[in-house]
Amino acid sequence: MFSFEGFVRIDAICRGIFRVAALSVLWLATTILGLGLLGFGPASYATAKSVDRWLRHGETPPLARTFVADVRERTGEAMLAGAVVLGAGGVIVTNVFLAPTWILQAVNVLALVVLGVATAYVFPVMATTDIATTRRRFAAALLIGFGSLHWTIIGAAAVGAAWWLLWTYATPLLLLFGAGLPAFVVGLVTRIVFRPLEESPEVPGSTHRSLHHPMISPATEQVS
Repeated sequence: MFSFEGFVRIDAICRGIFRVAALSVLWLATTILGLGLLGFGPASYATAKSVDRWLRHGETPPLARTFVADVRERTGEAMLAGAVVLGAGGVIVTNVFLAPTWILQAVNVLALVVLGVATAYVFPVMATTDIATTRRRFAAALLIGFGSLHWTIIGAAAVGAAWWLLWTYATPLLLLFGAGLPAFVVGLVTRIVFRPLEESPEVPGSTHRSLHHPMISPATEQVS
């Protein structure tokens, strides 16, 4: 028989699965309503902020309401980051197929991998730090992704395997979990990466904690 703790654990797992699915639906709806190019960035930012709030701070406010508020929070900046990702991705993918030599194709495939790492972490960086410019956010995203390369590879492998299983055996569920699953995995990675940064000593006379790299600093918490 299950103990009370076992039932509580099962309930937490079920709630987590539901939250990942709900985030996927909200991300997809926001992206579609924004006609793709305009919606991708704000939807990804809101998803990253919701996941960070959940996994790193243990906060689970009403999801739809807070998601909409997060979409509206930094819409312009998120749209710019999303446009950079989609624009660069379009150029690189085109070059992969149209490059005249295999060497150029290989270079563009490598560039696509780098862009994938940047895309995975740039929205969490925007959601959790006070870095002010898009260029520095992408630089910090690459610093996190390649600075914690083992976690990035493990996370990418886990997401790839999950996507393959869903595509092979339960294709409709790929739509339900397709966006929320990688956001959840990236959230787990950033929780590990940011933990030592949060535990570093405070800078005298500052409300921020000192970090190991000047490009990464935790966001100032605002009291509503």
